Amino acid sequence: MNNLLATTPESTWTTICTLDDIAPNSGVCADFNGKQVAVFHLKSRLLNSRIKAVDNFDPFGKANVMSRGLITETDNKYFIASPLLKQQFCLETGQFDQDETVALATYQARIMQNLVQLKG
Repeated sequence: MNNLLATTPESTWTTICTLDDIAPNSGVCADFNGKQVAVFHLKSRLLNSRIKAVDNFDPFGKANVMSRGLITETDNKYFIASPLLKQQFCLETGQFDQDETVALATYQARIMQNLVQLKG
């Protein structure tokens, strides 16, 4: 078999779960390439479902808890507030809202035929 087929861009997407496995406006923790990732299902009255993914590790609380955080929206930007100490991180950029030197890693995410997928 030709190895070039295994390295197509499409092969870099990993299915995490179905969209139905994540309640709207909540998150789950997933193992992705040996790392804990917080995956969020964002849905509003005006927009279709979207998926965002960031590190699950809270750099302030020093625990893997971000998937259990509270999703907030301000000026059409979504944030996740740590369930421990309530620091807010932008779900688009991973940036901590009060200190530009602190950020969560972000992951490319998509919904494909009702499957939640991460790229990497």
